[in-house]
Amino acid sequence: MVSVMEFDRDLDVRGLDCPLPILRSKRSLATMEVGEVLRVRATDPHAVVDFAAFCEKTAHRLERQSEGAGEFHFWVRKG
Repeated sequence: MVSVMEFDRDLDVRGLDCPLPILRSKRSLATMEVGEVLRVRATDPHAVVDFAAFCEKTAHRLERQSEGAGEFHFWVRKG
């Protein structure tokens, strides 16, 4: 089941493998305002590790993540 959380922008990177989900997310976050939330929809299982590491190394915060029906959803707040 996929959790519900509000977001300001939606990014669909389903079907893309590492490192493209992170690279596309980074590009989207660069155009957003601090405090806005980006929801990312991915199918690459490695994205779980990638998004955790990305947020640990940047000012962005992983607010929530969920998995369901072969998809991974990440809510990243721009820092």
